[in-house]
Amino acid sequence: MQKNKSIVLGITGGIAAYKAAELVRLLVKANIEVQVVMTEAACQFITPVTMQALSGKPVYTGMWDASILNGMPHIELSRSADAIVIAPASADFIAKLVHGRADDLLSTLCLARDCPLLVAPAMNKQMWENPATQRNIAQLKADNIAVLGPDSGEQACGEIGLGRMLEAEDLLYLIEAHLQPKLLKGKKILITAGATLEMIDPVRAITNLSSGKMGYAIAQAAYEMGADVTLVSGATALKAPIGVNTISATNADSMYQSVMQQATTLKLAPQDIFIGVAAVADYSPTITSAQKIKKSEQSLIIELKPNKDILADIASLPNAPFCVGFAAETENLLEYAEAKRQKKKLPLIVVNKATQAMGSDNNQVTLLDKNGAHPLERAPKIEIARLLLQHVVDMLN
Repeated sequence: MQKNKSIVLGITGGIAAYKAAELVRLLVKANIEVQVVMTEAACQFITPVTMQALSGKPVYTGMWDASILNGMPHIELSRSADAIVIAPASADFIAKLVHGRADDLLSTLCLARDCPLLVAPAMNKQMWENPATQRNIAQLKADNIAVLGPDSGEQACGEIGLGRMLEAEDLLYLIEAHLQPKLLKGKKILITAGATLEMIDPVRAITNLSSGKMGYAIAQAAYEMGADVTLVSGATALKAPIGVNTISATNADSMYQSVMQQATTLKLAPQDIFIGVAAVADYSPTITSAQKIKKSEQSLIIELKPNKDILADIASLPNAPFCVGFAAETENLLEYAEAKRQKKKLPLIVVNKATQAMGSDNNQVTLLDKNGAHPLERAPKIEIARLLLQHVVDMLN
């Protein structure tokens, strides 16, 4: 069984320290072990008791902690960690990192580390824009320290601008991405996700219940693994994934055009992998009314025409990318999916029961390739996405 990832979370003095509580909760929920280390200033904004309750571990605040048997917490705390994350990272602490100062536990821990360091800046916009801070940030990046953010928006001082710490959900996304092995580094991946809207009139459409969650999870997992990811997204309420080039495509035709453009016009850097997850409408109205169709006592007959098959056309291209299809079925799952795989000449297809997957945060799928069926147990969609991409990597290798 794979060992859970582990991080040291350093909290420095700043009002954004309150966000660290939610970050710890999300990290623990994601099965990442968290060891919290706080500066003296951080304890003025949020208590170690809060962080201990959320992390389930004692919180370290000083250099001379007797519970560390060899008396060297600055050495021991980072040795089992996959990364050190400083969130929030104040302007003062960033300056310490740049100059190699080690006058408290957290700064000493960072200097004595042998694991990656990630910092999430949090400060007033004038502090962020100050040339000294910008020089320090540039030096951190030159020293191969990952800088997460900052974000722009309303700040505690009432001003609006760049400098506020990223939200906990965004930090979790970036931390998870950093912790994943970069199995797809150098690969370009094109993904479709979400439902399409085939308009009947300006206020009515033919669509389906796809939430887009599976496609977005695959885009996130591909980004985590180091790929250059383009996501062509249909209708969804989901936030565009950080680090992913997201293109909006409302209906089947616009999705087709966007996908074909990405797959056929990038001659110097063609797509390596195409994953068609979107629930593209098979049919669309032959005529879309320019005005709202008024209700009447008469039956309304809508003539439908078949839409182009994005996956089949991509798979039939000369030098086609490695194509992965999705099949959401309600019966005869393996039989129908395998027939679809063979008809479209796909190396891999993913099948799931439509009624159990659409809109859910979890999924249970079976991977079908030339070697047969590979069932995956029900799990969060991000975990399914990672296992799917691992299977793709194995097939490519």
